[in-house]
Amino acid sequence: MNTLFLILLSPFFGFLFSGLAGKYLSEKLTGWISSLSILVSFFLSVKIFIGLGEGQAALESSAFTFLSVGDVFVNFALQADRLTSVMMLVITGIGFLIHVYSISYMHGDAGFYKFFAYLNLFVFNMLILVMGSNFLMLFFGWEGVGLCSYLLIGFWYRNAEYGKAARKAFIMNRIGDLGLLIGLFLVIANCKSLEYRDVFAAAQSGALSSGLVTAICISFFVGAMGKSAQIPLYTWLPDAMAGPTPVSALIHAATMVTAGVYLVVRCNVLFEMAPVAQQLILWVGLATSILAALIGLKQNDIKKVLAYSTVSQLGLMFIALGVGAYSAAMFHLVTHAFFKALLFLGSGSVIHGMGGEQDIRKMGGLKAAMPITYYTFLIGTLAISGMPFFSGFFSKDEILAMIFTEQPVVWFLAVCSALITGIYMFRVFMVTFLGSFRGTEEQKKHLHESPALITFPLIVLALLSLAGGLLNLPELFTHGHAQWLKNWLSPVLGNSQDTLHHPSHQTEWILMGIAVSAFLVAWIYTRNKYISKAAVPEADEEIQGAAKWPAGKFFVDELYDGLFVKTAEKAGTLFAKTDNSVFSGLMNWVSSGTSYLAGLIVRLQNGRIQSYLLYMVMGIILMLVLNIFR
Repeated sequence: MNTLFLILLSPFFGFLFSGLAGKYLSEKLTGWISSLSILVSFFLSVKIFIGLGEGQAALESSAFTFLSVGDVFVNFALQADRLTSVMMLVITGIGFLIHVYSISYMHGDAGFYKFFAYLNLFVFNMLILVMGSNFLMLFFGWEGVGLCSYLLIGFWYRNAEYGKAARKAFIMNRIGDLGLLIGLFLVIANCKSLEYRDVFAAAQSGALSSGLVTAICISFFVGAMGKSAQIPLYTWLPDAMAGPTPVSALIHAATMVTAGVYLVVRCNVLFEMAPVAQQLILWVGLATSILAALIGLKQNDIKKVLAYSTVSQLGLMFIALGVGAYSAAMFHLVTHAFFKALLFLGSGSVIHGMGGEQDIRKMGGLKAAMPITYYTFLIGTLAISGMPFFSGFFSKDEILAMIFTEQPVVWFLAVCSALITGIYMFRVFMVTFLGSFRGTEEQKKHLHESPALITFPLIVLALLSLAGGLLNLPELFTHGHAQWLKNWLSPVLGNSQDTLHHPSHQTEWILMGIAVSAFLVAWIYTRNKYISKAAVPEADEEIQGAAKWPAGKFFVDELYDGLFVKTAEKAGTLFAKTDNSVFSGLMNWVSSGTSYLAGLIVRLQNGRIQSYLLYMVMGIILMLVLNIFR
């Protein structure tokens, strides 16, 4: 069996093992075997990555024919090119750390073995999504991670609200998936193939009209809106915080939410031919980034803040995709996976130490009791806020530089979004870890640093958040040499990067200075408010004026509830009444009529010979009469 299928089947084996045998084994054995199945995939992914770096051609392997309809054949086939290898490392590397973290975090849970089975299945489907050599494989994995996200978000299903959050995520993703499915129908109808190479070759040869390519790209982007939580399909993601914290890290950092970004980068050939679709991506990404950042300013649930931060950062990635900066988007995807997984797992450590409390207004002063969590969370906060020389600083700077050359107005608004990001992230950090403790005495006694299986992944992710920027240092820092990640992805991105105009070194220094200034403004403002003035976020009922809008998440959920949920409920009630009054009445009338006719027939069939003779005589007489009149 070749390496590609081993990478794919290793987490599938973990899924089968945990699901079938985990119930009868100890938690540690189940957790470690599940975790090691992901580690095996990681090491094999490293092997492929090294081979590609040494000049080895992209790997391909086919197992069997997946679909055969007429003259269309789609194989169950895998490929590993340079784009795939980056995604594989991120998925399996961070996935392994999350598995290890979960061994301690989920200790004592009645569904421990099921949780690890779902995690393994999630990674398996995510690998199918990125390793497939055709769109059908991508769609198979796409739907698979959607199912797993439903299972994981609603894992504690006995809580009705958690079940609603899981259903919301599932339904909203199905809306986006319909767009992706329409795009696939357009592709297969016009290309007679779903293989990436065939579709891209057809587009480049001119076999597809510009209007058709635009329609395909917009359809694909609708699918990306759902998976990557862009306006208007973003409201499921904050509610997904109902799941256990490792689920939040897995979904929001390295895997599911990045699927939309991966789809656009994979189809860069098509999107380069569809400027209308690119403009749509640009403006939707910008609106999403700013809206989510504003909402994050007034959230007090530590995981909800991070959730809206994810939505905002995904918006920034889509802005990069909208201007054609695919390598910059991938760079931020990777660094975001590092620091966002760190922040989510760090929040889980805080919640663990606080005995389940998630409201930052009831925390404070956790630095002394949880030093490892404090320093690692600080590193994640600095990275996402754009601290110079941290990973997020370099990846954001790359995106902002690319945006500036194409859309200066969008660049200014993106800088504003980055400034707001710094404010709400420093707010969370300072209110949670600094100042005095505001919880109960019982919580204070319970406060403690998390076990080693929780802090170890935090330390590894903190190191990656520090050093991740080395993957794609600006040319300013490499003496004019090509950026590593950009150069690595060039065989996949082809000529798409050649259309971008990188700013001059002098301009980039200025842009970098502005970004650093935004970081300092955010830090000074929050430090003055929450440390010097010792302010605490106000209670919900005390929020007044314009602040009610971001605190209420701009009431988008209420809008959707009124427009769609309640409308559907009213329509259902109307149809129920119509069914009872019209259709049920009609059926009752038909039933009664049939019963009456049956009663008449039963009277004729009475079993008496003399009656049957009478009917015969009457029939003969009737026939004679009819014959005479004829």
